[in-house]
Amino acid sequence: MNTYRIASIPGDGIGVDVTVEARKVLDRAAELHGFGLEWTEFDWSCERYSRTGTMMPADGVEQLAPMHAILLGAVGFPGVPDHVSLWGLLIPLRRAFAQYVNLRPVKLLPGTTSVLANRSAEELEMVIVRENSEGEYSAIGGRHNTGQPSEFVLQESVFTRVGVERIIRYAFELALNRKGKVCSATKSNGLIHSMPYWDEIFAEVAADYPQVASEQCHVDALAARMVQQPDRLDVVVASNLFGDILSDLAAAVTGGLGMAPSGNINPPGEFPSMFEAVHGSAPDIAGQGIANPVAQVLTGAMLLEHLGQTGAANAVTKAVEQVLAEGAVATPDLGGNATTAQLGSAIAAALG
Repeated sequence: MNTYRIASIPGDGIGVDVTVEARKVLDRAAELHGFGLEWTEFDWSCERYSRTGTMMPADGVEQLAPMHAILLGAVGFPGVPDHVSLWGLLIPLRRAFAQYVNLRPVKLLPGTTSVLANRSAEELEMVIVRENSEGEYSAIGGRHNTGQPSEFVLQESVFTRVGVERIIRYAFELALNRKGKVCSATKSNGLIHSMPYWDEIFAEVAADYPQVASEQCHVDALAARMVQQPDRLDVVVASNLFGDILSDLAAAVTGGLGMAPSGNINPPGEFPSMFEAVHGSAPDIAGQGIANPVAQVLTGAMLLEHLGQTGAANAVTKAVEQVLAEGAVATPDLGGNATTAQLGSAIAAALG
């Protein structure tokens, strides 16, 4: 029997609540499909930062390197600035493990309602492929003449040929097994260097995939299309910042952030990939037992898929859809009064 070493980093707020339920579901799926999950939990979080001054220990990357995958809860808590929590944990792990693909599938699930009227599940299904290692999320720059009238800040973006080409090629490969359409998010009419470069490489890669319909769209117009004509979209590929924004918008029009999973993927498999729900830590409702665990459970399904356990992954997704479609067990954000644990247990039970 295959046994996979999985790191669990519950994080902060509702990240802790929903990770408990995701692990419950994944353990049941593993039991039913004949493989094992060996969990190691790490308390890396804003709470740890408050105690020690660091989000994770100095050898955190070394501790995670032997793992097959990482399940991450939401990170963030009042009193710890967001840039501290992000740059102290999530971004260092993404870069140390070359997780250059941020994959965010979004679709309208059964039993949920979109803010867009009269749209079907078939029309609200797409995947965002976000570049995850460079682009606008660069540490290059600084603040100068602090406190003076001449104070200014400089923030540099970094776009490399290797980084841009591999994320675009990943998107085209993904489209081959979907509807065969790729849309590139650009802003070459405003960003004079980085986006024309992105566009040039997109055109080069597109030429290698004549069977895939490709187009580029300015990111502001693309945001409007996600709301007005979501049925025109299949695979959307975007830089780090654009992908971050567009994926939250896509999640919002397909039932909310509480339903959206994501993965930080190292495609060659040289390092562990890391899976996390799109939503934040929502400290205002943490510990109350009302958080929706669906996003984290679906994130777990992505983790199983990445490990090659496709049958178990599909079973988890179907169990989520079944429970949501029946509607008998639903958390408050879904119009019900069930607790986080009750919804997690219902999904686990639906696996068989």
